[in-house]
Formats: sequence, structure tokens, C-alpha cells
Amino acid sequence: MSIYVGNLSYDVTEAHLTSAFADFGSVKRVYLPTDRETGRMRGFGFVEMNTDAEENAAIEALDGAEWMGRDMKVNKAKPREENNSRGGGGGGGRRNSFSRNY
Repeated sequence: MSIYVGNLSYDVTEAHLTSAFADFGSVKRVYLPTDRETGRMRGFGFVEMNTDAEENAAIEALDGAEWMGRDMKVNKAKPREENNSRGGGGGGGRRNSFSRNY
């Protein structure tokens, strides 16, 4: 299981999150996604701990807690959904509008 941690300050580092979650058990991994273009942190991350009990204790204690000037959103991470599109979509609409008009 993994924990989703949202509404994070853009200044948060992996060391910060590890420290915050270490109060509830052993932190196995911390992942902070960054924007591809800017390299800036995206304001959320994921934490994995050794046991479900540790993760549940962290979620219970930290969800809604103020940390680094923000109210954290902490819950069980949902599995990533498969997305076959590449973010396009606009081109298909054009083709359809041309075929309707001509």
C-alpha cells in the first residue's frame, strides 16, 4: 500500500516527508513527482511504510494537519488508472467539424 500526501508546500523535500512520517513507523520510500517542463515539485507525493498499521496510523494522525503552512491531505493512494490517450483530443474534434461542414 502507498499513502497519497497532497496540498504540500513546493518547498517540501523527501527528507521533510520522511521525518514527518517517521513518527509513525519506518518509511520505506518517498516519491515527490516533479513537473517535466519546470522541474518544480507538483505539490503532492507518495509515502510507503513497512506495515499497513503504520500507514493507517500516519493517515489518521496527519490527514488535515497543518504542516509547513498548509493543511495536508493524507489518504490511501488509489491505483493509477490506465490512460491510453496522450493528452491530444483537439485534433479529432477538428476532423469531425470539417466532415460535418463539407
